[in-house]
Amino acid sequence: MPSAHRADRIDARILTALSDDPRATAMAIAERTGLSRNTVQARLSKLDEAGALRSFERRVDPAILGYPLQAYILTNVRQRKLDRVGAALDAIPEVLEVHGLSGVADLLVHVAAKDADDLYRIAGDILNIKGVKRTTTALVMREMVDYRVRPLLDGTAEQP
Repeated sequence: MPSAHRADRIDARILTALSDDPRATAMAIAERTGLSRNTVQARLSKLDEAGALRSFERRVDPAILGYPLQAYILTNVRQRKLDRVGAALDAIPEVLEVHGLSGVADLLVHVAAKDADDLYRIAGDILNIKGVKRTTTALVMREMVDYRVRPLLDGTAEQP
């Protein structure tokens, strides 16, 4: 669910400093941005409460946990079963994220697997969920552009 909070230039400066050093203290961010520590803490609290700050989990590479293979599974579902399918996908540990789509498929399911046989099992588990009509699996061959928001932060920080 998108956050209702809209970041301004000051938020973008704070988030840029945090992006550069995710373990930075409020004091270190204040020094880097030229803002007061109280401003930094208040802004970070507001961003956190608004749900604008994502989980640390996004930084963990599944390969380090023994899941070097990633794939996207386009999934078509019976619309009346969408909530049930979502709950079932949430129960599969290898499912990293699920996006609802418009167009050729209903869901885009990002999964991590140990190897090709494990991916086959995971895809089968998804296909066996009551309400899933069809799946198409696309193997990630390589990552071309890593998840990022830095260009957006830079643009927001530079706005007048």
